[in-house]
Amino acid sequence: MARPRTHDENLRLRLLDRAGELLSTDGPKALSLRKLASDAGTSTTAVYSLFGGKPDLVNALYVEGFRRFGQRLASVVPSGDPAEDFVRLGLAYRESALADPNLYSIMFTKAVPGFEPAPESTDLARRTLSPLIEAVREAIAAKVFADVAPETIAVSAWGLVHGLVSLELNGNLPTGFDVAASYETALRAHADGWRRR
Repeated sequence: MARPRTHDENLRLRLLDRAGELLSTDGPKALSLRKLASDAGTSTTAVYSLFGGKPDLVNALYVEGFRRFGQRLASVVPSGDPAEDFVRLGLAYRESALADPNLYSIMFTKAVPGFEPAPESTDLARRTLSPLIEAVREAIAAKVFADVAPETIAVSAWGLVHGLVSLELNGNLPTGFDVAASYETALRAHADGWRRR
């Protein structure tokens, strides 16, 4: 009879989620492999077996964040209206950030000083924006958006959504501010600003 695997995908995800919480709430010094193992009800051997050392664990957090983010963006099925798809991708961006705020900080900030993602991890991160670039290219080809470099439009959209999401996650928006409605209004105004005149 085969011996059951105790270091499975469920444990890996549980450890990543807990590591993200520790980093987010207590900072990088709190991310001790021993504490992480204890909090997850496992051994440090399991942590080392699944991730290697602490730098590999942080890289795994980075990769997992972009894997989840990429899934959410890829789930936006093209509708035939590239400007609407552009807005829907922006909404999926916010949904992803709110679903995984602890991973979001590792993906887009220097939450762990000195951390540099592995080159293949950086490539994965860049590929997650492919649905946005593709929607922009389609909008330009359909003469919906102005004929400018797709990367210009995509990066400006990224800057807008990242700024708004960061303000929301950090609690920096005015009291009583309707975040969801204002966020979508800003996305639609941004899309309208790129329309071909």
